[in-house]
Amino acid sequence: MTPNLSRRDLLRLAGAAAAVPVVSSCAGAPTAQTAAPGTFTVYWNAGHDYQAYRKVIAEFEQANKVKVNLQKYQWPDLRTRLLADFASGTVPDLVEEPGGWVQEFAVSGNARSLQDFVDRDGQAMGFPSDWQPVTVERNSYQGKVYGVQLHFTCNTLICNKGMLRDAGVEPPTTWEEFLAAAQKLTKDGVYGVALNQDYTYMWPWLVQAGVTPYDPQTGKVMTPMADAVAALQFQADLIHKHKVAPVPVSGTDYSGPQKLFSAKRAAMILTGPWDLDPIRKTSPDIELGVVPPLKHKVQATQAAGVSMFVPAKAARPELSWDFIKRVTAIQVEQAATKETGMLMPRVSWAKLPEVQSNEVIKVFADALPTAKDSSQQVRLTGQYGKWEELLKVMYQQVLIQNQPAAEALAKFAQTAEGFLQ
Repeated sequence: MTPNLSRRDLLRLAGAAAAVPVVSSCAGAPTAQTAAPGTFTVYWNAGHDYQAYRKVIAEFEQANKVKVNLQKYQWPDLRTRLLADFASGTVPDLVEEPGGWVQEFAVSGNARSLQDFVDRDGQAMGFPSDWQPVTVERNSYQGKVYGVQLHFTCNTLICNKGMLRDAGVEPPTTWEEFLAAAQKLTKDGVYGVALNQDYTYMWPWLVQAGVTPYDPQTGKVMTPMADAVAALQFQADLIHKHKVAPVPVSGTDYSGPQKLFSAKRAAMILTGPWDLDPIRKTSPDIELGVVPPLKHKVQATQAAGVSMFVPAKAARPELSWDFIKRVTAIQVEQAATKETGMLMPRVSWAKLPEVQSNEVIKVFADALPTAKDSSQQVRLTGQYGKWEELLKVMYQQVLIQNQPAAEALAKFAQTAEGFLQ
């Protein structure tokens, strides 16, 4: 099937050769385009090269008599590489994606249905019964499974407990308490909170405000609009009105708030488990506190995490499925969590004694059932790429440039509703 690429994706491909800068890959390993018959090519995120997964790779290689070519990318580079592969018809055996791409590529015909494998092996591996329901829904299309969740995470509040204690501040539970805490914590060159320039960090606020990103029945986005405006303006006001957060730096790096937190220049940040390890490594003296998701109209957060899918033209889907089964085993989830603190999609993982007894991981694990998928209805339209680009621009206009949220959202809604319908 001809890939269904958006104009934005075609422009991105213009001038891009088949080779895309790789952050890191196995020394001398062939690309997907030149893979040897005994090579199994995997596209992976550069930050997820865990020892727990290296062990799986070694066992997989031995069992299947292949050499795994693990190519590691940052997400933007990975997407560019994938689009080039889809256009050329020469694809890797397996892809890790940042959430959202599975359904997008299922719609465009670039992802293979895994339903035949699930029908055969699902019960034995506990899929889908042992996966949090939202992780199955967000990787399915027209009643068939196209991807399997690898990590299931969410975004909540992390705080420096020592700073809160010194300021006489209790961990906040509502938006009002959060603002009051941030105001008390902002002093002596320290901000109460640091916000992220990455637009995905706006979703916890929007879901807490009860906002529906896209309603396919009405064709409307960000409803109720008044609540969406209030949620966006609240974030911008933390920076520009209340002065309790620095102006985020525009770019592709989402680690800015973590670095401010680690440097003790911000008392609170909103983030996920991906920042726990860097904080512990750079600032082991910080007394880390994790606070349950804040409540506004509802107490909730957004679903995040990564999944794996098999390209439609992958030559050895049986091998790809074997890799998926191995890397999602409960023992592997256990080992990866012990190594990095990463959260996992299995219901049985959340019940593990080491999860329940860890005061940091437990807060995240307990929040997972409240996590909402903020882009599923958009992905099913096949217009996710356009939506994502538009959101990035709108969010940075409000957060960084201090454009009124009502004005930016009205323009966003007009454009988005045009192409979504």
